[in-house]
Amino acid sequence: MLIGYARISTLDQTLALQQDALTQAGCEHIYTDTVSGSVTERPGLTQALSHLRSGDTVVVWRLDRLGRSLAHLIDTIRDLQERGVGFRSLQEQIDTTTSGGKLIFHVFGALAEFERDLIRERTHAGLAAARARGRLFGRPKVLSPQEVKQLRTLAKDDRNTVREICQTLRISRATYYRYLPEKY
Repeated sequence: MLIGYARISTLDQTLALQQDALTQAGCEHIYTDTVSGSVTERPGLTQALSHLRSGDTVVVWRLDRLGRSLAHLIDTIRDLQERGVGFRSLQEQIDTTTSGGKLIFHVFGALAEFERDLIRERTHAGLAAARARGRLFGRPKVLSPQEVKQLRTLAKDDRNTVREICQTLRISRATYYRYLPEKY
């Protein structure tokens, strides 16, 4: 059974072109959404995917109607394949129920994995370069070195209570104990 899925991003657009193409392709059921592709919650797609059975084929007008990104598209199609469901894109003429369509899909998958690896390598190189220039990462320290010195001085005086010290330095009790673990 051919199950169609159509999506438009705004109410200014119309589903007619996609629905006509899906009907002409032989889709028995067509599910639709009017949401941006970046939105993760797409009720029409969820409904379409829940009605699929092994041997069915999901048909879309164009690849960008199904996936938010190449990685998301590949993950979605991989999930469909694991369930025994085929995929067809009318404009790109990709059909994973054929050996040529499977080849194209695997090439896309390899390119997406290559892209992810390049991004990861560039990110690591950028972080290493920033560290070499002295850039610090992570959450900033609550207390400066001077404030830590003041905290230790106040804590050495037994007349000061933890509460008073915290109020003076405007810190929480947890911060106090984090900076003075050896005292307790």
